[in-house]
Amino acid sequence: MFQSKLKTIILSISVTILAASLIFFPQESLEASRRGLNMWWKIVFPSLLPFFIVSELLIGFGVVRFIGVLLEPLMRPLFRVPGAGGFVWAMGLASGFPAGAKFTARLREEGQLTRIEAERLVSFTNSSNPLFIFGAVAVGFFHNAKLGIILALAHYLGNLSVGIVMRFYGGKSSKGTMEKHKKVTIRWAFSALHQTRLKDNRPIGQLLGDAVNSSIQTLLMVGGFIIIFSVINKILYLLHITAALGKVVEFLFSSLAFPEMLSIPFISGIFEITLGSQLTSSVQDATLLQQAMITSFILGFSGLSVQAQVASILAQTDIRFQPFFFARILQGIFASVFTLLFWNSVYLRLSDQERPTNALPVGFFGEGSWAYDTYQKMLEMGPLITIFSLTIYIGILFIRLKKARI
Repeated sequence: MFQSKLKTIILSISVTILAASLIFFPQESLEASRRGLNMWWKIVFPSLLPFFIVSELLIGFGVVRFIGVLLEPLMRPLFRVPGAGGFVWAMGLASGFPAGAKFTARLREEGQLTRIEAERLVSFTNSSNPLFIFGAVAVGFFHNAKLGIILALAHYLGNLSVGIVMRFYGGKSSKGTMEKHKKVTIRWAFSALHQTRLKDNRPIGQLLGDAVNSSIQTLLMVGGFIIIFSVINKILYLLHITAALGKVVEFLFSSLAFPEMLSIPFISGIFEITLGSQLTSSVQDATLLQQAMITSFILGFSGLSVQAQVASILAQTDIRFQPFFFARILQGIFASVFTLLFWNSVYLRLSDQERPTNALPVGFFGEGSWAYDTYQKMLEMGPLITIFSLTIYIGILFIRLKKARI
């Protein structure tokens, strides 16, 4: 009872301070809000919407069930999750946060995952997409194309390591379909696809409309979290709370021989990965290895902004958030360690190469590359895609409301 009352008091005071800060710092809050909005409608919305819509269709038509049957012999022994987790993992790697949570929650609603399996799966299927790592962080912030290789390698190896560690989570849970079906066949996979499609008997038009509605509603929620955490991060900086928390981190960094100037970027990254990565790249007193390790931790931890998005998605199911939060800490640590381990063998070797025939083509990752060009085109075309999609969403809602009144 006392803990409940204390939680109420803390939450009430925190929200009151936030509201008062918005009044005292209107200009700074507006700029932070614009920054979050720009990121959402230029990058996040147009990059995630196609993945969300197509994934809903694949689930509805039974394709994910088909893929799940075929991947069962791989995913079950390695991660102790059903084969459908392979689809979630692949889509999470390609599209980035919070796609893994979205698809995991969807499969849980479909009954293709137990709660423990869903908690294992969501812990390692949320990651930064390659476009963000190469286009925004490596080239945009550090102006160093080769750094993207080590950041991506550490990030995705850390992601894989988390999945292997989390396979032990939950103890001896149900062994799932592998106990019932010892041998995986194409015929069985097609049968599962057909039965899933028959079970979801919605017409194609309704299925497409539901996919658009569900996807845009999720992205609107994501946009709200991005904007509010952008403002919160700015408010914490203006109230010198970030600096105070940085003092605590400075002690840890000093023991690791890291510059104290990295403490504020680290704290900022704990709240929001983009700002934290950008601030880390601007610290002049740190070596590039130290900057890369901090950035790897920030990317692995994902930031409280992303974690709040995931918590909101998981709250609609019975999947618990605590395993996901623990996994984010693990991935941040793993990614930082992998950055250190592969620094000499990967990054320095690439940087020391002098022969053009042996060197990795910088044009593939640097300015003028597909990653950088795609990122820039997103910034230009993203708002138009977002406005067009929202217009379609409003049209679908209007038609359905009109039908409901008839």
